[in-house]
Amino acid sequence: MSESTGLRERKKAATRLALHEAALRLAVEQGPERVTVEAIADAANVSRRTFSNYFSSKEEALFHGDTVRLRRMLELLRERPTDEPPWTALSRAALHQAGEMFEDPTVSWLTRRRKLHGHPGLLAHQVAAYGAIERELASELAHRLDGPDPALRSRILAAAFLATLRVAVQYWFEQPDGPLVDTLRATLALAAPAAATEGRTSTRR
Repeated sequence: MSESTGLRERKKAATRLALHEAALRLAVEQGPERVTVEAIADAANVSRRTFSNYFSSKEEALFHGDTVRLRRMLELLRERPTDEPPWTALSRAALHQAGEMFEDPTVSWLTRRRKLHGHPGLLAHQVAAYGAIERELASELAHRLDGPDPALRSRILAAAFLATLRVAVQYWFEQPDGPLVDTLRATLALAAPAAATEGRTSTRR
């Protein structure tokens, strides 16, 4: 990648982040149903057209942070040893990503996201943010599974894992008695017995 290309990509990432943060801040202050795309663009000092170049809706802008974190978790999964049991690899990738999150001084997004938790108008978009990455996650898991029907089993495992992440985050929003990473670790451990593909040899007899 050339220096000029790298600079353009960094500027795009900065604009996307500015729009996301503006959307999150306005949604907390005004309620997500009252926020408009125009208001988000104005708050980020860009045009309505620029907003449309980055996001298709205000909801997509709101959940951009979730998408970024899920994709980072997928990157971490790809770095895990391929002979590691699938649920173990998924759990370690998720916990690593959660640890990185808390090293970030801008972790105030957690406070803002908590204030939006449970809003009925956003639930479908939250599910969509997780669902968008499900097939990519399943594709990565399929390479780690032995036995019959790896494509189907990987999709089941990916869906179960992402549902577990949603439950962990939602539970922590409701009962934030400690760090999110602790709630995540406990939830993943409880869900592990339900994972039908814990080991690469689990389907063999």
